[in-house]
Amino acid sequence: MSVWLLRIAWASLPITAGPAAADALDGWSTGPQIVAAVLLWSAWGVVLTGVLTPRPVALTAVRVAAPGFFVLAVVAAIFGDAAGVTAVAAVVVTGAAVVLAVTPGVAMAAANGVAYGDERRFPLKTPRVLLLGPLPPAPLLVGAGIAAGPLLVAADRPVVGGLALVVGIPLAALMVRALHGLSRRWVVLVPAGLVVVDPLTLPDPVLFLREHIASLRAADPSERVHAGVVDLRLGALADSLALTLGRETEFLATRRGVRGSVPATTTELRFAAVRSGELLAEAAQRRIPVPTA
Repeated sequence: MSVWLLRIAWASLPITAGPAAADALDGWSTGPQIVAAVLLWSAWGVVLTGVLTPRPVALTAVRVAAPGFFVLAVVAAIFGDAAGVTAVAAVVVTGAAVVLAVTPGVAMAAANGVAYGDERRFPLKTPRVLLLGPLPPAPLLVGAGIAAGPLLVAADRPVVGGLALVVGIPLAALMVRALHGLSRRWVVLVPAGLVVVDPLTLPDPVLFLREHIASLRAADPSERVHAGVVDLRLGALADSLALTLGRETEFLATRRGVRGSVPATTTELRFAAVRSGELLAEAAQRRIPVPTA
């Protein structure tokens, strides 16, 4: 349902938010006005294509563009000349797009849009440290990095605009790469068992064979993690799961404060995935041991 609501909200933006944008740009000179319109239409078109065909790259695109559109709608409502109803419509619909873009349903659709054969992907929860720190402003930095240079050049400020391009485009590329990494973090149920894909904590995907899995269970977020457990949650405690292995397993992991990857040997992992209950039910159907309450 959330995927279709996002599609409807995003497809309606030319009608619901377009008038407010037009009013906000009405006082601009011709050059910047054209550039701004091209940038807005291009971003809208790219994201619309993405939400119609969910993929991880589309998830990244909508999570970058939606907050930017929302901020622009708020600025236009406060400082623009749009009528009250027009401004409110723009803020409400772009705000709804932001909320829908971070729902589990949209993340699930994007993850499974690139699934192969008989597998099911469940996105990992976003680390809390990122939600409270660098993540919220990242989409705005992307938008500013892309738009500032062309707008300044169009406004007959080529030197400043050139500098903005030199600084802004690499910054935007860096932010997009980091955000796209968050769109490619999954637990994947495959015929052979379970795969954890997490560029933030694992340099390579790790397959845990079904015959080596002792249990997969919900974990109490307040439960203390002993030293031998490999904790991949990065502070995202809700929807925690514990994967217990029947024997010690070694793989490469990335650890805070340590450059590069280091070997990790454990019989238990912790991770946090969206729709953890659905994941457990699916795992049980695939004959992965899931203890019943």
